[in-house]
Amino acid sequence: MTYFIDRRANARHKSAVNRQRFLDRYRTHIKRSVEEAVNRRSITDMERGEKVSIPARDISEPVFQHGPGGQRSIIAPGNKEFVEGDRLRRPGGGGGGGSGEGSASNQGEGMDEFAFTLSREEFLDFVFDGLELPHLERKNLVDLDEVRPVRAGFTRDGVPARINIVRSMREAHARRIAMRGPIRRALREAQEALEAEERKDQVLRNPARIAELKVEIERLEKRLESVPFIDTYDLRYNNLVNQPQPSSKAVMFCVMDVSGSMTQAHKDIAKRFFLLLYLFLERNYEKVELVFVRHHTAAKEVDEEEFFYSRETGGTIVSSALTLVDEIITDRYPPTQWNLYVAQASDGDNWDDDSLTCRDQLANGLMPRLQYFTYVEITPHAHQALWEEYEKVEAEYPERFAMRQIVEAGDIYPVFRDLFRRRTVQS
Repeated sequence: MTYFIDRRANARHKSAVNRQRFLDRYRTHIKRSVEEAVNRRSITDMERGEKVSIPARDISEPVFQHGPGGQRSIIAPGNKEFVEGDRLRRPGGGGGGGSGEGSASNQGEGMDEFAFTLSREEFLDFVFDGLELPHLERKNLVDLDEVRPVRAGFTRDGVPARINIVRSMREAHARRIAMRGPIRRALREAQEALEAEERKDQVLRNPARIAELKVEIERLEKRLESVPFIDTYDLRYNNLVNQPQPSSKAVMFCVMDVSGSMTQAHKDIAKRFFLLLYLFLERNYEKVELVFVRHHTAAKEVDEEEFFYSRETGGTIVSSALTLVDEIITDRYPPTQWNLYVAQASDGDNWDDDSLTCRDQLANGLMPRLQYFTYVEITPHAHQALWEEYEKVEAEYPERFAMRQIVEAGDIYPVFRDLFRRRTVQS
């Protein structure tokens, strides 16, 4: 007979550890399912979890089996319906005797699958696995409205809610020792003197001295009793001071062409890309602000609803959006205090003479102040003048500027991973 004894410690969070071990083991299958989910999901469903299925053949585990030979004793469970010698009735019906709907098929091969659900955090972990923000910087921003109360010792003044009982009792105990010590010493000396007088012979005793000592002892005992157990002087309160906290903040500018050539399908692809970038920034910064800038021949800062669903007609002047972004940064987001990211989506159309202006604005104005600029061109056609000018900016700022082409929704996630893939450090 073979016994297997598991002597591993049964930790409190054993199920969580086992789940993480399972996710690590089948990471390849799960990442494939996550990538498919990102491509097929709608915009509003990007932040929820995901149900993942893994073929049963891929989750096989090693098992222990008895080899051939040897002696075995097998006890089979009994039944209440049949006894030895009974003849079993053949199942009726046409094909199989199952209870399922429909008829059986002689083609195809079934596949068992193991299905489980990823939480929101697990799903996003797989979405952004292996990614990092290029040129990531942490800038300290001390605002008057961003302070946190921190402990700064103790104080004698305060509100009852902040009283420190342990410290107060310690102060009271120290005060009682300090105040009662001299009294106890004087009392002990008076008691010893009284005992010395009472031990003397009747002739040598001094009644006046004995009476004086008894009065003194009574007075000292009353003084000991009058020392309070705790006094207002003993109370100590937790001292809290408002300390400015360094915060890690970023602002993400979403810039999109809304001219007549940008269809709703283009906007939907752009929104998916913006959402991925926003979720990614949220995982790296404590606070992320969004600024939506839409443009055709003129640029305008709008809310999210108008940004994605309002349509315009007419031509395209991209430099108007870059100028507005520059003005917003100057007015509201100092580069010394904010991490600045710009994501631009367009179909590549632009006014003939404006592309050169865009390059000058980026190279001489925006790029030195930005952490990263991402440009995605949503078009299946050949690139135009704007792309060619942006290539010159990319050559000048290769670590801060990136540009990619997106043809369909399925390209969003691969392009996003390519833009923010983890860079290897060259030694």
